[in-house]
Amino acid sequence: MISGAPSVNDTTIVIIEVGALLLGMSLLGRIANRLGLSPIPLYLVAGLAFGTGGILPMDTSQGFFEVGAEIGVILLLALLGLEYSADELLHGLRRSKAAGLLDAVLNALPGAAFALILGWGPAAAVAVAGICWVTSSGVAAKLLRDLGRISNRETPVILSILVIEDLAMAFYLPTVSALVIGVSLLQGAFRVAIAVAVVLVILFIALRFGPVISRLFTPDLAEPLLLGVLGLTMLVAGLAEEVSVSAAVGAFLVGIALSGRVAQSAREVLTPLRDLFAAVFFVFFGLATDASQLPQVIVPGLALATITMGTKVLTGYLAARRAGIGRPGRWRAGIGLTPRGEFSIVIAGIAAGTAPMLAPLAAVYVLITVIGATLLARLSDTAWFRRVTARKKPIPAPGV
Repeated sequence: MISGAPSVNDTTIVIIEVGALLLGMSLLGRIANRLGLSPIPLYLVAGLAFGTGGILPMDTSQGFFEVGAEIGVILLLALLGLEYSADELLHGLRRSKAAGLLDAVLNALPGAAFALILGWGPAAAVAVAGICWVTSSGVAAKLLRDLGRISNRETPVILSILVIEDLAMAFYLPTVSALVIGVSLLQGAFRVAIAVAVVLVILFIALRFGPVISRLFTPDLAEPLLLGVLGLTMLVAGLAEEVSVSAAVGAFLVGIALSGRVAQSAREVLTPLRDLFAAVFFVFFGLATDASQLPQVIVPGLALATITMGTKVLTGYLAARRAGIGRPGRWRAGIGLTPRGEFSIVIAGIAAGTAPMLAPLAAVYVLITVIGATLLARLSDTAWFRRVTARKKPIPAPGV
């Protein structure tokens, strides 16, 4: 037996624990679908229930879920990148620069101020700023698909802001990592500069040589395509991680580089794998979070979620108004940006050591925003909501 390898008995226990948890997650997914909710909150709850401080801790299978969570992040961002072509990325950036800046200011600053008020220090403040800033592209896209809004006029506004946020994470995540490590200002600036340079090189290759990269794969053979795209994505993600760039960002840029039939076929073969490991990712965050600490952060989490869901609604409303969209569409755009998810969890995982209650706060925060966004999104389809938002303000009489 290899030194350090798990015993046969431990392996058996891992298989049993993983099988039982996956079966339970399947049932939770069906319940979420029946309720019209994203399954993410239920996966987080499952992880909390069987993690540290939960009702029945699963210690033996932690290693499996940790590796699976890393793969889940990579696949989440790779599939997100496959949704965009290089031209769409550049067009979205040019069209929504002002909206992206407004989005960062309105949502990151309240998060940073909140952390400082709690006395968590500058590194945690930067982390909470990111947790509050970035919308969950996965949840937002799922809501658009589930509610049949892909062709709505406000949808391009939502997607443009999501693209800007996802690309901004390429520069933000290395900065957070440097702050968490606690290197000197000069070392931190050097690490961030290297990370930014690597991101720009990968982005240049993706934009300039995307068609060449796509020709490395054949869209007609599912198995070689699956292995090739998955292999390239994990290779680039791993190399990006080695130079202090998030593996998730490397995967996102690989997805952008692929185009045409290759991108379409890659989405089809990778989606089931993405769904599996993305679920593992959310469960692992719950497993790694001390559930006994959650009661202490429910009130702060609810307060932070209320504030920053309001600022996200304002962001989307103003961006949609600038695009000439009517009032119902403006409200739908704002509500569509409110859920936080994968990136918020990634940031919390990176910065968990900067404040003892940061990870539990992030878990509560994501739960509240995902559930709240799902309910609000369905509310905006009601006749009452359309009637109220379509009303015009009365014009005041002269002299009033």
